[in-house]
Amino acid sequence: MRVFKFGGASVKDAEGIKNVYDVLQKVGYEDVLLVVSAMGKTTNALEVVIKNYFEKSAELNSSVQEVKKYHNQILMDLFDDEKNEVFNAVNIQFSDLEYFLAHNKSPNYNFVYDQIVSYGELISTTILSHFMSFMGIKTQWLDVRNYIKTDANYRDAEVDWELTQKNISKNVKRKILNITQGFLGSDANNFTTTLGREGSDYTAAIFAYCLNAESVTIWKDVPGVMNADPRYFENASLLNQISYREAIELAFYGATVIHPKTLQPLQKKEIPLFVKSFINPLLPGTRVAKGADLEPYLPCFIVKRNQLLISLSSIDFSFIMEENISEIFSLFHQFKIKVNLIQNSAISFSVCVEDKFDNFKDLNAILSKKFKVDFDENVTLYTIRHFNDNAAQTVEKDKIVLLKQVSRETMQVITKE
Repeated sequence: MRVFKFGGASVKDAEGIKNVYDVLQKVGYEDVLLVVSAMGKTTNALEVVIKNYFEKSAELNSSVQEVKKYHNQILMDLFDDEKNEVFNAVNIQFSDLEYFLAHNKSPNYNFVYDQIVSYGELISTTILSHFMSFMGIKTQWLDVRNYIKTDANYRDAEVDWELTQKNISKNVKRKILNITQGFLGSDANNFTTTLGREGSDYTAAIFAYCLNAESVTIWKDVPGVMNADPRYFENASLLNQISYREAIELAFYGATVIHPKTLQPLQKKEIPLFVKSFINPLLPGTRVAKGADLEPYLPCFIVKRNQLLISLSSIDFSFIMEENISEIFSLFHQFKIKVNLIQNSAISFSVCVEDKFDNFKDLNAILSKKFKVDFDENVTLYTIRHFNDNAAQTVEKDKIVLLKQVSRETMQVITKE
């Protein structure tokens, strides 16, 4: 079996849905499992719904209607008969969402978040599955929440691999086109969980691992994995081959083409991962597999914006020792703040972090009781794998360098622009 993942950009409108059909016609769809994200910017739109829900905003209903209107337009563009059962199937999904908004009692933001954003994937796969059937391709729609079981750590759930393996290996039919949702799972009480933002790649890897798949292909609007983001760097080049180890390194440092959790299960069973273009599906793209680290061998640039550089120093000029660092990292874990770079001296400790849950204000109140805390907001972290002098100069040109760290293979630079 092959596992294909299509992200939000590939199914953002009716033309995108039709293109998925065309891709499958060109590369084959028998014994294939599709993992599909929410359409376009639906997750962002549902985050607005969540915001309005918690703020008891008068805009709540209109924000739901915006999501509904967007999907209804796609339905109208795809199906010429409003009596097609897909219209009723999608209406049921929206009715379930509205019922939750009216009856939920939980004040837990992360729990509510997962229950609401999940409708993006549920609706997109419902539409795609019906369109494939409409075009004559027999499909099986799978509710991923019946297959991927997790703990109850909402918004960043951990997979119960034993139970997930059992569910997938026993219940996924082969020799048919299977369609399921990325990003989602469910806990022991069958409440919806999510695997972290951009977690659909990870979903594809989970299914591939449990099914001993032939390969995984992530379909994107780029020709493959580039050595740099073309939005920020001129003359970005396609990487034809990346080893698992190198891809894991790139993902660890923040390369967004491949989700950080995606590669470990694939590497364990040596399942190759391809990153290909849904615009030109017959091009070879990038292959991630056992073998050469990089082909061609080039510096690789990774950019992480909206970072926070925190500098901690001891108030009484005493050394910052292992017990201090252990306490600091325990607090980062407690407040769900991701550390991307560390540098320390005898009496100071600097970290570049990502505060995606906006918890730094509360953390700072605790840290300030023991340390002098300085911080710079909205800094940019550049990571260069396999750097050379020209690559370093490219990153540092016309920028204020706040911190630089160099190891044998990797240079990291924090800048203020």
